[in-house]
Amino acid sequence: MAQVKTAIPQVVFVLGAPGSGKGTQCAKLVEDFKFVHLSAGELLRGETTKGTEDGALIQKMMDEGKIVPVDITCRLLHKSMQESSSIRFLIDGFPRNKDNVDGWERIVGQTADVKFCLFLDCPKDVCLSRIVNRHEGRSDDTPEKFKLRIVTYSKETVPIIEYFGSIDKLRSIPSDRTVEDVYADVKKAIGAEFEIGKTEP
Repeated sequence: MAQVKTAIPQVVFVLGAPGSGKGTQCAKLVEDFKFVHLSAGELLRGETTKGTEDGALIQKMMDEGKIVPVDITCRLLHKSMQESSSIRFLIDGFPRNKDNVDGWERIVGQTADVKFCLFLDCPKDVCLSRIVNRHEGRSDDTPEKFKLRIVTYSKETVPIIEYFGSIDKLRSIPSDRTVEDVYADVKKAIGAEFEIGKTEP
């Protein structure tokens, strides 16, 4: 059944601990479902290379394992969606806390339709092993930085995951398995809302 034609961006938030496989699974969904993948983290890291005041603040917050001010993140996400010709978006690593949720409602609000939050559930020890072995050159991919990030994640992001569960907008997938096994379940969850290989006019 074809989806109703709409110009409103359709969004799936993708959350999980650092190293849970968000980027890997999003890349596969982009290929199969023609999503645009927006990584909050990549957008923020990209801003740090531009020599802006926001970029300097972002770098400082990341070095300390803290969450970047919500207005900066939401502005970057909103701008990226507005500049895209697509209306299907995967936003990974966001929202990370209640402040992010409130900021999204304030800045984006009804201009986007959040379908649900895809949660990649992975044990901390598996996440740490993946991070120290992925060699992507990220400044926060160290055991020390992971410990800071996981504390922030547990304190601020886990309650947001639980919030999406409370409003029946959570799709939880165990991600401590092979990429293919995880994706089989991810694909089912996404396929319940979006037709594979189809894009809206």
